[in-house]
Amino acid sequence: MHPKNKRAPSAILNSSILYLDPDSGLTLQDQIRRKIIEGIVVGALPPGQRLPSTRSLAHHLGVSRNTVTLAYQQLIADGHLSARERAGIFVSEATPRGPKQPGRVGGRGDDQTPLIWRRRIRRDFSDSETFFAPSDWHRYPFPFVEGRFDRSLFPVREWRDASRHALAVSEIDEWSIDAGDADDPFLIQEIQTKVLPRRGIHARSDQILVTTGAQQTLQLTAELLAEPGIAVAMEEPGQPELRLLLESCGARIVPQPVDEEGMVVDSALESCAIVFVSPGHQRPTAATMSLDRRREFLAAARKYDFIIVEDDFECETDYLDPSFPALASSEGRDRVVYAATLAQTLAPGLRLGIMVGAPNLIRAARSLRRLSSRHQPYSLQRTAAHLLALGHYDAIMMRVGRIFQERLLALRDALNHYLPQSIAISPVRGGTTFWVRGPEKLDADDLARAAEARGVLIEPVGRYFARRDGPKNMFRLGITSIPTEKIREGVAVLAAVIREASGEIIETIGEGLSGDELRAVLPGAVLLGKTIYGDPCTIELNPDGTMDGRAGFANEDVDNGRWWVEDDLWCRQWSEWAYGEVAKFRTVIDGDRIRWFNAEGRLVDAMVISRS
Repeated sequence: MHPKNKRAPSAILNSSILYLDPDSGLTLQDQIRRKIIEGIVVGALPPGQRLPSTRSLAHHLGVSRNTVTLAYQQLIADGHLSARERAGIFVSEATPRGPKQPGRVGGRGDDQTPLIWRRRIRRDFSDSETFFAPSDWHRYPFPFVEGRFDRSLFPVREWRDASRHALAVSEIDEWSIDAGDADDPFLIQEIQTKVLPRRGIHARSDQILVTTGAQQTLQLTAELLAEPGIAVAMEEPGQPELRLLLESCGARIVPQPVDEEGMVVDSALESCAIVFVSPGHQRPTAATMSLDRRREFLAAARKYDFIIVEDDFECETDYLDPSFPALASSEGRDRVVYAATLAQTLAPGLRLGIMVGAPNLIRAARSLRRLSSRHQPYSLQRTAAHLLALGHYDAIMMRVGRIFQERLLALRDALNHYLPQSIAISPVRGGTTFWVRGPEKLDADDLARAAEARGVLIEPVGRYFARRDGPKNMFRLGITSIPTEKIREGVAVLAAVIREASGEIIETIGEGLSGDELRAVLPGAVLLGKTIYGDPCTIELNPDGTMDGRAGFANEDVDNGRWWVEDDLWCRQWSEWAYGEVAKFRTVIDGDRIRWFNAEGRLVDAMVISRS
């Protein structure tokens, strides 16, 4: 029998409280510490409970005695356990713990609780149309999901180095002092000198506010400026979250159409007091506002006297073409509120955004921010400052930019290869998504469900349209979450699902040209067509069996290869295009149109043939 003032340590050995998970990413010491703390909090290890000796617990868990000793020592140092000379290790009497008798959840009248809250909640946004990728999206083989990032992109080394600097004693002495609603001056300085100048923006410290991301900037701006009944323009299609914010403020929304040059500028803007726009990479189409359209837009702002709220979405992903300067850097910037988010790849650990505006607006936004969240944690702000100061941020963006460029081009080429007759995509200058238009009869919602069943995740886009009769045949494909080597296979699977789901009439071949006819017609022919992203494409079939290809408005994409006739099939192989693989087709020529069909008799591609 144990003395009454001591509790037997056997309980922990005979229960499931303490066990080790061989698949856990934690060290054995950390697992032991966490399990003991969990047992203390839930009451399974009450104050005064004696724990097993280091020898017996090590034997029970199958670990070294030193591992248990180090875990115990840390728990003692933290005050969770106490060591008594010649008595053993005990749960501390002072350690925090839950109530002895937790109150019962529920009780009389529970059936009325939902009704009570339904009457009290002024606006419930949970029923809004929002796209959520499955929580286990990373387990799908082909996740074309925008805004999710595969773990290989997170800059572990740079993050650790910046965190180490931010957690130095001298640094903690600086940022651990609560400065009210002020942001870290070190971070503000780094934003002023390293982030904003790349967008052509020069701002004083009193013109900058640190936010939790561009979305918080939009929220603060909407709450400060969007009065009930005020006319506010936003892009169509545009962000559904922004639409809900403006509606909750009582604003009258004016949907302004978007084309390949960005938001359309017309007389509809005359009645608007505020215009929300994403000129860099439009959300969600990824269209970039042209320089001419930007000039037209800024002129309209001066003429109609409206405020511009610029969402510089993915401001650092212009890797296909040089980026245009932000609207906030142009003449008329005094009427622009600028919103941006620091690298999206850092979002899981560092969700920081930038708001730039007139000093009186920033003061008002800071006060409004104070009412809800005050400021982002100084530890994170200081870590971000060191990421910038040490050059890590630029290195991260260059590395991620190379990866994203590779992935985006791989996706574009795969779509052009597998779906040249079925879809169209808008040209982009960078970014991380393609806005895809499928066959007229395609229902993107049905397609998303069918594709998910095959392991392919895509995003339907109906929620981005304010009008309920928006197009049904559009969807988005993102590249932040899928490695390059999986893109081609994923698009091949998606192409098969699209053919099944679209319900379109498939153009099939009847009698194709014979081998002799192909040899007579094709040498010296020039083939003219377009890619799925709208660029012109020219192919010259030389009489010697070689072929030359040019694509792009400036013929910037070139390749060469060979062609030949085998039996009654036209065959070709490019050096790089179409993955450099041999392809064989049956061919039909009607007038000036040449069409190619695969072995199943399905139309693969078509161009205009010129014999001049």
